[in-house]
Amino acid sequence: MVKITTHNIEISVESSFHAQHSVPGENHYFFIYFVTIFNHSDYSVQLLKRHWDIFNSNGEKHTVDGDGVVGETPTIKPGGHFKYNSGCNLNSEIGYMKGFYTLKDILTGKQFDVQIPKFDLIVPAKLN
Repeated sequence: MVKITTHNIEISVESSFHAQHSVPGENHYFFIYFVTIFNHSDYSVQLLKRHWDIFNSNGEKHTVDGDGVVGETPTIKPGGHFKYNSGCNLNSEIGYMKGFYTLKDILTGKQFDVQIPKFDLIVPAKLN
């Protein structure tokens, strides 16, 4: 697991290879990642947008931008957290993701970005 804290918002991520949805012979590798967003601030925040940079070991970069996460724009109270999981396809056995979320302070309406830590996407056999 990797984690980072920006503006008192902690993002932790854990990833795993999902062999059942992968087809190595066709260079299709599927990974699942689990994200927890902890609000260590004194105010409620709403997750508005996400930005992902996805890299594979072939030197290719893919960018994803969108509203919310998994169809939600959750509000997280002080001391609270939000968990979700999603997936990513790569055409190589090794890669990584990183990015940021755009959040809004519910009280003031101010928007700000919080970093998502870089996390690896690696087929377990490549770790040997």
